[in-house]
Amino acid sequence: MIEIPSDLHKDLVPLVFLLGNWAGAGVHDFPGSEKCNFGQEVTFTHDGRDFLEYRSHTWVLDNEGNKVRPLESESGYWRVDAHRKVEVTMTRDDGVVEIWYGELAAKKPQIDLVTDAVARTAASGPYTGGKRLYGYVNSDLMWVGEKQTPEVELRPYMSAHLKKVVTPEDVERWAKALPDDMPDDGIAFFK
Repeated sequence: MIEIPSDLHKDLVPLVFLLGNWAGAGVHDFPGSEKCNFGQEVTFTHDGRDFLEYRSHTWVLDNEGNKVRPLESESGYWRVDAHRKVEVTMTRDDGVVEIWYGELAAKKPQIDLVTDAVARTAASGPYTGGKRLYGYVNSDLMWVGEKQTPEVELRPYMSAHLKKVVTPEDVERWAKALPDDMPDDGIAFFK
């Protein structure tokens, strides 16, 4: 269910499908790095201003799906303009800061992003840019990331399938929003 919060900045309505807490799993595979399955938690929040705040934490999973160790963390801010152009500023735990630009697809909740600028600290590994695709598919958030280094051409390196995390506060809010005249058996509601 997609809800538009009453205090959401009007410019962010096209990105409302991102809002909330998401969790799931994916695959990481890039030359020079460990190939693994990973778990991920993502949060998109807002405070009424014209951006979404973004946080992502990933960790390596063992064969049973247990957390082994942290993989990557990143945070940033997402904006969209009246022409559906999206801009993202992102900082990653490995010492990389990125500016991403892209656009929201017409008539579907999909965002294509490409790095415009990359800054790296001395401690970060080699990295020259990337692409990302985010999509809201059947109430799930899916994404794939590509990256390139001076030694490796642009190629996919991470992808994940995330489910919306439902909190007790969500359930309470939905319960309060139910109409007073709900049928007792529930079946009449679908007729």
